[in-house]
Formats: sequence, C-alpha cells, structure tokens
Amino acid sequence: MNRTAIYPGSFDPLTYGHLDLIKRASRLFDKVIVGVANNTRKQTLFTAQERFQMLKQATKGIKGVTVELFDGLVIKYAHKHKTNILIRGLRVISDFDYEVQMAMTNRRLDQKIETLLLVPSEGVTFLSSSLIKEAASLGADISSFVPAVVQKKMKKKLSVA
Repeated sequence: MNRTAIYPGSFDPLTYGHLDLIKRASRLFDKVIVGVANNTRKQTLFTAQERFQMLKQATKGIKGVTVELFDGLVIKYAHKHKTNILIRGLRVISDFDYEVQMAMTNRRLDQKIETLLLVPSEGVTFLSSSLIKEAASLGADISSFVPAVVQKKMKKKLSVA
C-alpha cells in the first residue's frame, strides 16, 4: 500500500527539529509532503516562498520527501493529495494542548483525518523557531540549531554579522 503523509507547518525558520521529524516520517511513509503554510494572518520572518526554498534545499537528499506551498485548511490540502494522515511534532507539554486541539478540530471537520504526533529526537526536542529567531536577532551562533542555508538567510534578514 502506498502511504502518504503531510507534515504541515510554517517552518519559520526550519530547524534541525523539523528535519528530524521529516527524516523519521520518511521512514514510516512512502511519501511525505512537507506543506509550507502560506498563512497571511501570521507574521513571519521569512516569506512563504523563502521558507519553501530553504526546505527544498534542506530536504533534497531525503527519499520520498517533497515540499509544497499551500493555502487554506490543511484538511482540504490533504484531500487534494488523497491522504488522511497529518504529521505534527510534540516537543514539550505545552505543545500537547495546542496539537490535540488542532487534531480534534481537524477530525471534527473530517472524521477520516488522523494526526500522528511525533516526538523529536532527544538532541533537538528543545528547539523552537521563535527562540531561535530571538537568539539570532541578538547575534547568537545558531549553527547547531538550523541548517547552513537557514543560518545564512537569517543573518542576511536580520543583518547580524
């Protein structure tokens, strides 16, 4: 059976925690579609196109992984790809409340939607896009948190030497 899962998110910025989940999901599913959300209501550091390009570059060697931009409801995006499986990450207990609410809302909108919650590997569980943006804006070395392509773009975007 060909199994496809969607890993949706804003990925602003992409972290090694996100990549860990993408790699692990690629071992569980034949195809993993990383859906970069183009949510115009959310203020992001990077445009959707910039986030898409960084993800494409960072995932190019991972078998079965494709990256796409999407707008709107993730369940409609899942219907478009004829899948009912969504991947979401759980880092800390505070993520649990939000992710369960989102999973239950998606299931109420479509009872066939299943959300698979994955816990990142121990070494990247603590990574948070918002904390990385804050650290980078203050000039911290973020090379152990994000791929080189992301670090380079963040330095340029934030004008950090």
